[in-house]
Amino acid sequence: MKKAPIKKSIAKAPAAGILYSIAALDLAGHMFKVTLTVKSPAAIGQVLSLPAWIPGSYMIREFSRNIVSIRAESEGKAVALAKLDKHSWQAAPCKGALTLEYDVYAWDLSVRAAHLDQNHGFFNGTSVFLRVLGQEAEPHEVHIVQPKDAACKTWRVATTLPELKAKRYGFGSYQAANYDELIDHPVEMGDFALATFTAYGVPHDIVVTGKVPNLDLDRLCRDLKAICETQIAFFEPKTKKAPMDRYVFMTMAVGDGYGGLEHRASTALICARADLPTTASGSTEIGEGYLKFLGLCSHEYFHTWSVQRIKPAAFAPYNLQAESYSPLLWLFEGFTSYYDDLMLVRAGLIDEAAYFKLLGKTVNSVLRGSGRTKQSVADSSFDAWGKYYRQDENAPNAIVSYYTKGSLIALAFDLTIRTKTHGEQSLDDVMQALWQRYGRDFYKGKGRGVTPAEVEALFDEISGARMKPFFERYIRGTDDVPLARLLAPFGVKYSDARKAEKPSLDVNLGRDGNDARLAQVHQGGAAHVAGLSAGDVLVAVDGLRVTGTNLDTLLGRYAVGARVAIHAFRRDELMTFATVLQGDRIPGVSLALLPAPKKATGPKRPSAA
Repeated sequence: MKKAPIKKSIAKAPAAGILYSIAALDLAGHMFKVTLTVKSPAAIGQVLSLPAWIPGSYMIREFSRNIVSIRAESEGKAVALAKLDKHSWQAAPCKGALTLEYDVYAWDLSVRAAHLDQNHGFFNGTSVFLRVLGQEAEPHEVHIVQPKDAACKTWRVATTLPELKAKRYGFGSYQAANYDELIDHPVEMGDFALATFTAYGVPHDIVVTGKVPNLDLDRLCRDLKAICETQIAFFEPKTKKAPMDRYVFMTMAVGDGYGGLEHRASTALICARADLPTTASGSTEIGEGYLKFLGLCSHEYFHTWSVQRIKPAAFAPYNLQAESYSPLLWLFEGFTSYYDDLMLVRAGLIDEAAYFKLLGKTVNSVLRGSGRTKQSVADSSFDAWGKYYRQDENAPNAIVSYYTKGSLIALAFDLTIRTKTHGEQSLDDVMQALWQRYGRDFYKGKGRGVTPAEVEALFDEISGARMKPFFERYIRGTDDVPLARLLAPFGVKYSDARKAEKPSLDVNLGRDGNDARLAQVHQGGAAHVAGLSAGDVLVAVDGLRVTGTNLDTLLGRYAVGARVAIHAFRRDELMTFATVLQGDRIPGVSLALLPAPKKATGPKRPSAA
């Protein structure tokens, strides 16, 4: 049966030669239709490929698996497509322009891929735009088509892609200087809440999709403005010049969710709607959920400089078809995790006590797992593709987070540099030097990525000391960062009140209804020694039924060292485990600022310096 010619969404291809159109083909079926026109395809047959991963999320995701159908034509005649690998095609040679039409399934409600239904549409370019090999440096255009469904009549478009013929927040044509820029501006379509503020003259938009009753956009604007201006001034203290002309916080509010992904002029966020501020409360306090959201925004915004423009050499340029290994994620993610909360203090949104509480949680999370004694943050960075982003039930016993331990290393560097330079230099100077040397001109044709050797040399330069022993012990090695010793000269008390008298199995329970299913069993703990494993469902302790909520209560009837019989199902087999209860090994670190002495003798305190 002869197929009808592919319909063109745009009358003619742009002068540059690469044009996309994307339309919501089927809202209920979650399907985008993409049309790609290549004006001057390669004479030997154009190769096209969809990225295997998205920058900022270090895992091979094989987005091409969501391409449901694909076909090509030239001058009204079908063109054969040969599959080269799981994400690449080669079109047969053709004389005229080459046009491809393909359908993309979009049902991944995350910040990484694409999602479409009757409520909204969202996509990252890495999920929907085939790369035209050999022509990545050419200008690209994309036409975003308004859905015909009646439910979409009031939809708008949020993106930081530069407008070509479209009006701001409207459907129509947008442009990008090259493919790298095209895929670095996600797109949100729907009925979203919108507010705008300026940070040192640069417009910043807040877009919130999803039902959020009584959303306090005014408060969001005030608080995010404080964060943004603090960070702009941090990197450019003299000029207060932001590295972009416009920025968008693109937020999807759901019942329960959390995550973010950075881009050069925007961020895609997902959060629980309960974490967003409401006009109904009348309170000016920052609750735990809202604080978590502000920390997320601060983290992703900091990436505008760190990793979006200051990049590891392995990411300049990106290889989007295979893993790009770097041992520096402890710096780009870990240091960002250090500054995200610190910026909330410097912006005046939280006080030192609240900051120390957040810092204490980070310390406890790092000390909780024995994986930190087996894997360095440099190895964790390099192995992100196969370990950190593919965590299983044994993760606490096998890996360390380059986010959390990386943030503690940043703190240790900050304290160390301040001490060695008598308060004249700090980690701030390292970040500003990275920005000036590697980030400021990155998208102006002069930038390049930084190497591990250059990073280490920069720390030597700023501190005026040889920092290799620090790198060997805490970055390439697995030693715990000596925070108690480093914090003491700054008047910060480090305490660890572990509840060793509290009996414990040393496990984490999963969410499985009313069952007490073991999600993780910590190495060396009572459950591990007794032979229990992740996935086991606890049934009874000494003949008393265990549920998903009463385990601590049952164990609380015993003393540390007591012997108890635990019955549990492993798959469908009932097993009995003779268990000796241990004292709770969960870290209980807390930090507090001691009263300042009448006459200061130590280095300057680091909290808001």
